[in-house]
Amino acid sequence: MKIFHYHTPELTPTDSLPDCAVVIDVLRATTTIATALNAGAEAVQAFSDIDKLMQVSASLPPEKVLRAGERGGAKVEGCDLGNSPLDCTQDVVQGKRLFLTTTNGTRALQRVEKSPVVITGAMVNRQTVVDYLQEKQPETLWLVGSGWQGAYSLEDSVCAGAIALSFFQADPAVVGNDEIIGAIALYQQWQSQLVQMFELASHGKRLLGLDCREDLEYCAKTDILDVLPIQTEPGILVKFSS
Repeated sequence: MKIFHYHTPELTPTDSLPDCAVVIDVLRATTTIATALNAGAEAVQAFSDIDKLMQVSASLPPEKVLRAGERGGAKVEGCDLGNSPLDCTQDVVQGKRLFLTTTNGTRALQRVEKSPVVITGAMVNRQTVVDYLQEKQPETLWLVGSGWQGAYSLEDSVCAGAIALSFFQADPAVVGNDEIIGAIALYQQWQSQLVQMFELASHGKRLLGLDCREDLEYCAKTDILDVLPIQTEPGILVKFSS
């Protein structure tokens, strides 16, 4: 296995795809996806374009549809939900399809959607991601951060490091690029202080300004969900069942 970390989808190679891609958007898309599927959502369908989301979601029975839209950290007008994982409770999402568009995470999913395997990772389901990767042992693995509008984000990189750490400890030869070493070092430095780290991060500050402290604290929780979102067709994620 060779593991590569790319800080944003824009930084991934344009001439190749990995055997497996893990899309990471800790604050908050991939945390929301894991939480929704864990709470019983039938699927999460991701869109980078809001108009396309509205068009496709209109083709399903209204009682089966939840529209979740976020831009700049705030809820999109006309959507049922924003991008808060705390809104994805069982009574809200059970049996429904969550149509999701966000500033960053949905763009990252779109970039790697043609990879043979696409899963999503966050701190909340980190161990489930690690367990899957240890079982499948993909030859090439990309850990793709979503960043913020094309720029680096601390929270996605620390999650990539948290996923990669055990593989690196078992065999340092898994390192595919320098970014993996940086991500692992970042996680080792901050693993016991993730909330404080997220408070320092630019998007963490943005969420605090939107009165989303509870979201930030929830997104910093590690290994609390035993759920693996996996793509079944481009843009559609379901709960993996072995």
